[in-house]
Amino acid sequence: MSSFYQLLMPSRILYGRNSFSNVGKMASSLGKKALIISDPIMDKIGNVALCEEHLKKESFPYAKYLGVDSEPTDIHVKEALAICREEDCDVVIAVGGGSCIDTAKAVAVIKSNGGFISDFVGNQKGFTEKSLPVIAIPTTAGTGSEVSKVTVIIDTKTDVKMMISQPELIPTVAIVDPLLTVSCPQAVTAATGIDALCHAIESYISQRAHPITDVFAKSAIKNIMGNLRRAYENGDDLEAREKMAIGSMLAGVAFSNASVTLVHGMSRPIGALFHVPHGVSNAMLLPGVLEFTKESAVERLAEIGRLINPDWETLSNEEVADEVILEIKQLCRDLKIPNMKTWGIDKNQLDKVVSKMAADALASGSPENNPRIPSHEEIVRLYHVCYDYDLHSNRKISL
Repeated sequence: MSSFYQLLMPSRILYGRNSFSNVGKMASSLGKKALIISDPIMDKIGNVALCEEHLKKESFPYAKYLGVDSEPTDIHVKEALAICREEDCDVVIAVGGGSCIDTAKAVAVIKSNGGFISDFVGNQKGFTEKSLPVIAIPTTAGTGSEVSKVTVIIDTKTDVKMMISQPELIPTVAIVDPLLTVSCPQAVTAATGIDALCHAIESYISQRAHPITDVFAKSAIKNIMGNLRRAYENGDDLEAREKMAIGSMLAGVAFSNASVTLVHGMSRPIGALFHVPHGVSNAMLLPGVLEFTKESAVERLAEIGRLINPDWETLSNEEVADEVILEIKQLCRDLKIPNMKTWGIDKNQLDKVVSKMAADALASGSPENNPRIPSHEEIVRLYHVCYDYDLHSNRKISL
């Protein structure tokens, strides 16, 4: 066990309704010209225009890159970086989900350090220069990227999701305005909400968890488990949206410092090879991976269970751990989470690439943080289990 701990997070977090209106003031305190990085959906629903309006009130100049897709790639980074250099921007503003924020973080750090984002995978090379200031403004309650030291970018040449985790990637400012999440569609609310829950649970059971991250993780779990259904069923429920936004942010701080585990390790290859959105691929895996992990995380899962349901206080740790997994399965059912088969992934295609997927999962390093560390063969079998995992069945998996 480490003799000391550290907690890394943005220099400033603005939270609450209408906090987005402060983006112009924040930008003007950090630089002279901004690059807004966003996507076509954010542009269509007016969030990009609102950002421009706030910047104009401060007479702050800006350029725009709106080409980010549902999964950020090295091509997005290259295109946005070219604009950043051409326009001589010295502040980057991300408006959108995790894809936009991850792209912005990659652009900002490469603008300062040079090279390509792929140069820094696996900490094979460290950043020597500070990133440009990043103002991260999430429009979903899910990824936690607005407060994390992580960016995940797809290498389009290798079909690998590159995860880079270094302190220089932490945004300078996070603006968490729950009003921006009200327009989030039901399916996206479900997927990003489960992503946030994965961050919270994984950071709590991670072998790298510590007392401070536990505080953030437990608060995140309580907020998310108590409000995700409400936000899903009624997107205009502002109280639920607020608690989901803060739960996602807290989970982001937790996993950025304690790391994620097996769910995320296995999730990235699904997204890279089958183009499944990150939150969905996490949700496909969470119940099955928790079943696999349970034997080595009974006490921690029981602590989670007693946090979300005090009525389980009299049950044994083993019983509460089982109840937690059943509760998460029920949540995924209520949110209409698909498995890989119902999503449309072809079984023959999966069989062809599953060994690479397992190798890529292990190479990410995340599975090493899991309480039960899997072998390559166990990950292959777990992919097959999760392929047609039945959320309606109480039958326990066996590997």
